[in-house]
Amino acid sequence: MKESTRQETLFKQMWNPEFYPHPVHSVTVCETHISMVFLAGDVVYKIKKSVDLNFLDFTTLEKRRHFCTREVALNRRLTNDVYLGVTKITQKGDRFYIDGDGAVVEYAVKMRKLSETDSMKQLLRSGKIGHQDMDRLAMKLCDFYDSDTADKPPDMEAAFETIRQNCDENFKQTQPLLGSQFDGDCFQSVWSKTIAFLDRQKPLFFRRMEHKWFRDCHGDLRTGHIYFTDTGIQIIDCIEFNDRFRYLDVGADLAFLTMDMEFLGFSDLAETLLSAYAGYRYDPEVYVLINFYKCYRAMVRFKVNCIRLQAHDVCKQERKKLLEQTKKYLALSDRYAERFSRPGIWVVCGMPASGKSTLAQALSLALNIRSINSDVVRKEIFPAAPTDPENMPFEKGMYSETATRQTYDTLLSLAEKEISKGNSVALDATFGREKYRKQVISLAAKSGAGIVFAECTVPDAVLQERLIMRNGRNTTSDARISHFQSFKNRFEPIQKIETDRHLKVNTEASMDACLLKILPLML
Repeated sequence: MKESTRQETLFKQMWNPEFYPHPVHSVTVCETHISMVFLAGDVVYKIKKSVDLNFLDFTTLEKRRHFCTREVALNRRLTNDVYLGVTKITQKGDRFYIDGDGAVVEYAVKMRKLSETDSMKQLLRSGKIGHQDMDRLAMKLCDFYDSDTADKPPDMEAAFETIRQNCDENFKQTQPLLGSQFDGDCFQSVWSKTIAFLDRQKPLFFRRMEHKWFRDCHGDLRTGHIYFTDTGIQIIDCIEFNDRFRYLDVGADLAFLTMDMEFLGFSDLAETLLSAYAGYRYDPEVYVLINFYKCYRAMVRFKVNCIRLQAHDVCKQERKKLLEQTKKYLALSDRYAERFSRPGIWVVCGMPASGKSTLAQALSLALNIRSINSDVVRKEIFPAAPTDPENMPFEKGMYSETATRQTYDTLLSLAEKEISKGNSVALDATFGREKYRKQVISLAAKSGAGIVFAECTVPDAVLQERLIMRNGRNTTSDARISHFQSFKNRFEPIQKIETDRHLKVNTEASMDACLLKILPLML
């Protein structure tokens, strides 16, 4: 008997409550493209279909036994008393039995049934879960990621190529399934933007590996796999069939969950979860990659649904619902791709000695973008720098109104060149006049770039102390304590009417803390 035929016969028998060796009143069946799940009383039996989908191979009994064993072992990392073991299914004549006499013809993962009312998906929909629960979940996930003691990948180039392969494979496997019901141009656009991001941000991926952000994760982290029970948070159904889908950046793991939450309409709680994680693990860089990873995860769900739509046993009503969901995943992928591919202007502004240059350099490193400093630009235009900056008159010479206007014009011209290449840019300058802020806002609008004003602030006493420390030293900036009050009097506060993408950053905090405040604006 063929594997597929035997499985079909087995599945029909497993629909019957009398099939089971324990009391069962009714059986509920859930089917995916790779498994059949039978909820029989207080026990769940999960059987892997005999399929080969390129990214997984369950075509032999031995392979299914192996992956059942792997599934139990891996999922026990994030659950307690849920995964009970691997059960043999035998055949004697035309009948199948659980742990019975006869030849072993199948294996099933045996689980304790969890209440669907405790699932994160149901709790979200019923409004019974909130921001404190997201904090608890973030802490559990951080503990889980920290429990993996894996070192950085031995071959980071190969690890990066695996990321590229996963993305490319996902698109190539999905492309033949598009047909006429999905927007092919949108699909190709997401594909192109994904490849461009990988090429542009390769150094960031390497840095993530070097700093050990790549771990043995869950791989399929979504709301339907998380349960808030009386005995704690239980997270089931990690990926067991392909290690490269599970060994990844922790940001990619979180991206699946936050994407799923946004798909369901809970973006605010998704932001809370991500913020809690980033804060607990001091991982501001996760914001740089999160839209890329969410796009990848949405495309994975798009592919899975496309595969399911090819099945002949999908009824008309289910097909209609599945088609709507699949189109939504493609639209979500497109939205994420637009976000991570859109260049942005990060205006790091504020009083002299407020920490602008330090923050701009931190942004430059985190985002792998160019930081352009107005003091450097000014001295390239006017090479004859003052020899005695302490006694230099305010707004005279190379700091006159005319010279300052020329400096800002050049600064914005350099920014425009970066934007035209599709690159983001950090502008490190005081931007104390509204007219200069309007210029950069106009540039962003004209070029279609995003814009954020990060205004560096510290108490006046700190500013003054920092300016005093510059006396007698050769620094890029010529601002000194003698100019403090003039700068303060001249600085025009940023008004909400100018931009709603403005936040104040206290640079006395660590740079990680500053980035954790700024980078969420990328969402």
